Amino acid sequence: MLCTISVAQPVKEAPIKNPMLWADVPDPDVIRVGDTFYLVSTTMHLMPGAPVMASKDLKNWKTVSYIFDKLTDSPKYDLSFSLPLDQQKGEGVGTVYGRGQWATSLKFHNGKFWALLAPNEQGAMGDTYIFTAPKAEGPWTIHARMRHFHDATLFFDDDGTPYVFFGTGEMCQLTPDLKGVVEGSLRHYFQREKEETGLLEGTRVIKHRGTYYAMLISQAYSSGLNRREVCYRTKDLNGKWEKHVILESDFGGFRHLAQGTIVDTEEGDWYGIMFQDRGGVGRVLTLSPVRWIDGWPMLGDENYKVPEIMRPYKSGQPATSIVLPDDFDDTRLGLHWQWNHNPVDQAWSLTERPGFLRLKTSRVVPNLYLAPNTLTQRMEGPACSGYICMDLSKMKDGDCAGLAAFNGDSGVLTVKKNGKKLTLEMSEQKVTLTEREKAVTNVDEKIIETVDITKLVNTKQPKIWLRLDGEFRPGQRGGRDAANFFYSFDGGQWMQIGTKDYRMVFDYRRFFMGTKFGIFNYATKKTGGYVDVDFFKYQCEEK
Repeated sequence: MLCTISVAQPVKEAPIKNPMLWADVPDPDVIRVGDTFYLVSTTMHLMPGAPVMASKDLKNWKTVSYIFDKLTDSPKYDLSFSLPLDQQKGEGVGTVYGRGQWATSLKFHNGKFWALLAPNEQGAMGDTYIFTAPKAEGPWTIHARMRHFHDATLFFDDDGTPYVFFGTGEMCQLTPDLKGVVEGSLRHYFQREKEETGLLEGTRVIKHRGTYYAMLISQAYSSGLNRREVCYRTKDLNGKWEKHVILESDFGGFRHLAQGTIVDTEEGDWYGIMFQDRGGVGRVLTLSPVRWIDGWPMLGDENYKVPEIMRPYKSGQPATSIVLPDDFDDTRLGLHWQWNHNPVDQAWSLTERPGFLRLKTSRVVPNLYLAPNTLTQRMEGPACSGYICMDLSKMKDGDCAGLAAFNGDSGVLTVKKNGKKLTLEMSEQKVTLTEREKAVTNVDEKIIETVDITKLVNTKQPKIWLRLDGEFRPGQRGGRDAANFFYSFDGGQWMQIGTKDYRMVFDYRRFFMGTKFGIFNYATKKTGGYVDVDFFKYQCEEK
């Protein structure tokens, strides 16, 4: 049964069901300020970036701000280079697919919010940023930039001394003004053990009852070991750290999960928030109780497993969501939307035709993966559906507009204008990127079905409705990540088109994120055309 999500509707007390957020919300850091929990996540090449979400009950979350609107250290962030690879030259060549903002750390200190992040890049593009804001809703401003710290966390000690923990067991002290590193303070606080043969990163640090705890994801490839969360602790930052596994649990038909943090409530209870790889939907968040056993924060139920259901931390909170429908009636774009790379600000509008999102073509590009101003939202499990209505009357020859299940492998509904002819195509598209520059070298486009819709041109209101249904049900072989595509001429009678049960995939070598709804319009011959999107209607199935 599909149910329309709405904002701020009173709900009866109901259990928290895992995944707590069944959407792509990786690399979480979570803090509590007063009675509100704040969560920050990774969104890489999507802009604005580093979303901050808020909740009173650890169940209902809403996006309240982004730490930055754009990153501007390179033209890569703008998708500016669309030349053939053999003609591309210069440091700005390529894209930031799968790069950009990673693993942001969020803290509250001396009445201010602080965020530390480092793009997964080399050179100046990989500098660590420190941002600050008077409140979680912003405005956020850049406080400092310094050398790259991989998967880092900012930490303030009881006396206010700031530290950065990063990489695999590395740490350093920052200057009191948080604008530099204290000379000579860089060191390893632990050395990798022989059994740690894979990843050991994603550090989060807290202090509890005089003891420091550093939590990291461990992806060991040794026999009998799985992805897990390990913890190092010490009472003296300059002393010896000891180690313990605090979570090693499969969940929901998928393999093991890890990477995240723990957070306390006003009453002194503790919860753990960790992400799990879930295929095409991305990396989802789970919530677990924390029990302090022998001084270790052990995550999970009495069997040390992530529970399917938890009692609500707090009842009576309004139902909110990080994925939302939109009638585009506001003059500002909602915080639930993100652009693919930096947008061209002059090429979209909510005011030129009130009640519509206008997407203009701004440069000629060869494919969807180099198209500016593709607007995205997450997809959600276990099943979701989104559809748009587009006015096609101002498309120009060579324009392509539509709705996609957008990822490195994409299922795409495209309206194409070719002379006076209009067609609707469902295609399967797969992008090839270079390893270093993430430059687009090829897009393999397989057209599955084409429908002639030229008759729309001769109507007074040439509109088309495009719909995408996604399903992410767990299964014995990793789950069902299926997308199905539909179109309509009146928004009531729907016709399916193209691939049935198109397989959505998660690929860490290219996009490194879950599949998104993508609304797009780009020019392949000449600029100047536009489409008007009337709304984005959205439904999700209750867990």
